[in-house]
Amino acid sequence: MAAATSSSAVAASTPQGVPERRGIPAASFVEDVETYLRQAGLDVNSALAFLQERLQQYKMVEMKLLAQQRELQAKIPDIEKCLGIVATLQAKKALGEALIADFELSEGIYSRAKIEDSDSVCLWLGANVMLEYSCDEANDLLKKNLENARASLEVLVGDLQFLRDQQTITQVTIARIFNWDVHQRRSKQSTIKET
Repeated sequence: MAAATSSSAVAASTPQGVPERRGIPAASFVEDVETYLRQAGLDVNSALAFLQERLQQYKMVEMKLLAQQRELQAKIPDIEKCLGIVATLQAKKALGEALIADFELSEGIYSRAKIEDSDSVCLWLGANVMLEYSCDEANDLLKKNLENARASLEVLVGDLQFLRDQQTITQVTIARIFNWDVHQRRSKQSTIKET
C-alpha cells in the first residue's frame, strides 16, 4: 500500500512533460491542492510527509553538488598554474636559458634547482600516479583537462540552479498544502459552530 501511495505521489509531483535534469526529479507547481491530493490518492499529512522527504533529498543532492563545485573550483587554478609552468619551461628552453626554481623538500625546507634544457615534465595524475610527458604533450593534456573542468563546472552550476528552483517549488507546494489544510479545518469549525 505504501509503495502504491509513494508512486502515485511521485507521479503527481512530476507530471509528464516536466523534465528531470541529470537524475534530479523535477517538482511541479500545484495550483489546485484538492485536485492534487485526489489525483495522488493522499491525505494532507501523507502529501506533506512526501514533499518534506523530497525536499530533504534535494538538500542532500545540493550538498553533494556544492562539494563537487568546490573541488572543481580548486582544481581549475591548479591546472592553470601547471599550464603556466609548462609555458615558462618552454619559453626558457627556446631562449636557451636555465630556469632557477625553489621547491619544497618537506614542510619549511626548500631547495634551489637549476633546470637546463628540459624536454619533458612529470605530471601528477592522482592516486599515487605520476607520468612523464613531453612539454607539448603535457601542454595539450593540461589544456584538455582545463577545458573539461570548466565544462563540468558550467554543467554543475546549471544543476545547482535547477535544484534550487525545485527546492523553491517544493517549499511553495508544502506551504500551499498546509495553508489549504488550515483553511479547510477553519471552514469545518465555522460550519460546526453555526449549526
